[in-house]
Amino acid sequence: MDLSPQTAFSRRTVLKMFGLGTAGGALGYSRFVKPQPAVWQSGQPDLPRAAGRPLHVVVVGAGLAGLACAYELSQRGIQVTLLERASQLGGKVTGWTVQAAGETFEMEHGFHGFFPQYYNLNSLVDELAITDHFVDLKTYSLAYREGYQPEVFRPSRSAFPWNIVDLAVSSDNRWNWGLNLTSPQHWQVFREITGFDPQRSYERLDAISVTDWVKGDFPRGLYDLYFLPFAKSSLNAPDMLSAGELMQFFHFYFFGNPEGLAFRGTRRAIVSSLVEPMATAIRAKGGEILTDVTITDLHWTAGRIDGLTYQRGETGATPPFWVEANAYLADDQATYYGAGDRVYRRPVGSDTALSLTCPHQGCTVQCQTDGSFRCPCHGAMFDAQGRVTQGPAERDLACFQVVQAEDQRVLLATNTVQAGTATTLDADYYVLAADVRGIQHLFDCSTGQVDETLSRQVAQLAVADPFAVARFWFDRDFEWTYSWFTSLSGYRLTDSITLYHRIQDDYIAWAQATGGSVVELHAYCYKEAEFPTQEDLLRTFEQELYQVVPALQEARLLHRELVNQKNFSGFPPGSYAGRPATSTSAPNLLFAGDWVKMPFPCALMERAVSSGLLAANQILEREDVQARPLYSVHPKGVLAT
Repeated sequence: MDLSPQTAFSRRTVLKMFGLGTAGGALGYSRFVKPQPAVWQSGQPDLPRAAGRPLHVVVVGAGLAGLACAYELSQRGIQVTLLERASQLGGKVTGWTVQAAGETFEMEHGFHGFFPQYYNLNSLVDELAITDHFVDLKTYSLAYREGYQPEVFRPSRSAFPWNIVDLAVSSDNRWNWGLNLTSPQHWQVFREITGFDPQRSYERLDAISVTDWVKGDFPRGLYDLYFLPFAKSSLNAPDMLSAGELMQFFHFYFFGNPEGLAFRGTRRAIVSSLVEPMATAIRAKGGEILTDVTITDLHWTAGRIDGLTYQRGETGATPPFWVEANAYLADDQATYYGAGDRVYRRPVGSDTALSLTCPHQGCTVQCQTDGSFRCPCHGAMFDAQGRVTQGPAERDLACFQVVQAEDQRVLLATNTVQAGTATTLDADYYVLAADVRGIQHLFDCSTGQVDETLSRQVAQLAVADPFAVARFWFDRDFEWTYSWFTSLSGYRLTDSITLYHRIQDDYIAWAQATGGSVVELHAYCYKEAEFPTQEDLLRTFEQELYQVVPALQEARLLHRELVNQKNFSGFPPGSYAGRPATSTSAPNLLFAGDWVKMPFPCALMERAVSSGLLAANQILEREDVQARPLYSVHPKGVLAT
């Protein structure tokens, strides 16, 4: 049932509805005085800021989690060695340059929004004195293909329930929510989304997907307007996302904080704006950062790490492994195996298979009509034998021997390669901050007495459906009534549009000089069965772009770039209980990354940074050193029971 004027939210109705009549003072405070962030860890000012003995910490993975951890430790006088598999820093927020429309531009893995409730990430920005690297986007719009009016979110200073009241007052869709609080089912939905509890919400909802949870008598308007687009913005598809995880996501971004949904963007690509300043600060304190590094042995003794061996350049032999045939990829010349960013191509009748994983950043290269291969992410080129012919990749595609072949799978083993020089590191602590595939690789190459519980937890980690980003350069600008970053809903593939020529400096300068425009479309979590190739993605993106911005149909397309990867962390139903936390049973091993179980609400970039700082704090506390203060939105919702 739709809300009618008689059931609109008034102050008295809200107070009565929540049984908060005696808490009017507290609610008035949340309405007129902006609530402050919750303090998760205090700074313990009575403890020293520096360690009392020489310490060496090895951090594996130079994404935001690893960088944050290495940064905090290095500022405390601790010797840090940061190892990164790729040739660039940043992990999922890395960047590179592209040649487009006759000029050089900075490229990245899609637009990144910095929300005001990213308290820990924003504190690093303040410390690094780089606030001028960011631009306030003022508003955030959500536009629907059909059926609903656009939503516009602005900065806020009111906590729940007044942020809901403000939304109801300002939204042109308020009569379409379909929320009827006289319905027990609708009331239960409202209690769940406004009463997040870090323990009980997961106990009730982690076993069910968002898709299954909203079946039946669920307010259809709420689902279309908010649940579907915001669920996908978690980078997990609703059918593969735990409903408990979505409750945490909603609580962090809206119900648990008074900041609203407006955010900042970066004036240049995030590598220049954030990653490089963090790396500079680490090096300034004596930290060592090594790229193009492959871990070949993580050695365990008596339940702890006692050494790590790595190589720079080509890796040595790997044990044989089975890989399943891919039913979605096929051509007349070869059979494909694997999926996501681990795909192998075996020519018909051949006893070898070529890895299609680009050695630059791990994207899947595409076979061209002449038999060569091109990386759709960063433009590297390889000949038909997999030999690199154009950077930024510096190594050839890996070639594997087909040891055994069955109907729907093959057993592969490393072909002959030139192995790089092996180096072994010993440290007091080890922080593993790789992404899900990376952390699983580290446990696969572990030797010695490996902690079986940790190994099992890591093996069960999931990777979300793939994401894709297409960026287009046009010879003309266009009128636009929404925010410069706008979420989109109702399209087959596209989930957002970003106007780069209104946000980032190099794109603004080019647009002013040429009169052109640069727009980016993002698909947060698409199904490989629907879009099995890069060509399918680009064709659909372009078709939907002209639906979103009809004026561009008359423009000349000057250039386009596609980013297509499968490395975001998955949060499927039933995964919460077994998810590893930052602290582990191994006394000198910590985890960091957006895949770890966090003790307070956070998500996406803030989750990655917070996990890295939390890992650093664990080490500092064990060494009786002052921990860094950490902040979050309030951990529980107002209606938590």
